[in-house]
Amino acid sequence: MAENQTPRQLVKNLLQGIAPQRPLFLPIVFARGARIENLAFRDFLSSPQKIFNSLRQIRGHLRSDGITCYFDPLLEAEELGAEAQWDASGAHRLLRWPLHDPSSEFAAEMPDEPKGSRVVVAVEVIRRLKAVTREDCLLTAGITGPITLAAQLMHLDLANPLRYADILSSTLDLTASAVSGIARAFVEAGANVIFLREDVTPILSDEDAEDWSSRLGTALNIVRFYEALPVLLLTSPLANPEALETIAAQSWDCVVCFSLDEVSAEQIATISRMGPGKAGIALPINWFESGATETASSELLRQAVSEILPAIVTTAGDMPASGDFERLKRMWEDMRQ
Repeated sequence: MAENQTPRQLVKNLLQGIAPQRPLFLPIVFARGARIENLAFRDFLSSPQKIFNSLRQIRGHLRSDGITCYFDPLLEAEELGAEAQWDASGAHRLLRWPLHDPSSEFAAEMPDEPKGSRVVVAVEVIRRLKAVTREDCLLTAGITGPITLAAQLMHLDLANPLRYADILSSTLDLTASAVSGIARAFVEAGANVIFLREDVTPILSDEDAEDWSSRLGTALNIVRFYEALPVLLLTSPLANPEALETIAAQSWDCVVCFSLDEVSAEQIATISRMGPGKAGIALPINWFESGATETASSELLRQAVSEILPAIVTTAGDMPASGDFERLKRMWEDMRQ
């Protein structure tokens, strides 16, 4: 694959609708930094200097097209009033909501510009990395998408498939506003790529998909205004086969990344019809667990890259500290050949 354009040039081309010469390789690697700094994840999330130091080490080892400046799946929920209950090790947490209904009570309290302490931490990390990075390195950050955030606020049971119609319109208004505010803070600080992460993709009609796209519109416009690339990251298998057709047929003003977990050749063909540079690939985290079969996953990746011509290859979430990073590097090298 051609390598003569820098990652930032490739982003500029994508924003202009020009398919890239090669996919951008932007795996999400953030939590591993806590292990590098020998910190509990709880403490790591609040230390701009520790995050900055560890991410520069990760970048030197992985040699990807970018750095994951901040990636916390519960940041937005805490911004909206949830309280985190950490375990004794400071590695894992659960959300606890106040007794009142957050979907109604917090709507009037959500600030236009988020002031939460960890949003400030994320912004500071982005600013520090912007000062020392060059054209060959993109600064990326993750934000929880409006559907996933709404599911958190409404305490929805995700053990069963979620229907888009089950989500209150007022809650989606709130979460879309929160997403837009945090996206603005990150791109103003200098982020080049924003992952809008949806951990749940509901059963939805064509009209539902249009509504979802419309609610994302403000955030996407803000990101693009700052010449950054918005990416809708679908981290889990879709709720039903028809959802893929519905999503692929929608006109998105962003790159849409699909998880390759349980994807069939027919589904790859469906994604490829979106056109070069319109879709991306998210590598399932379980591909990098101990004992995972590397041959099968590498073959599926090669097929997907060949047929989809993706704009981005990323991971379906944050790589765990125990993940096989050498395997991740080998997959990247295979794609470059």
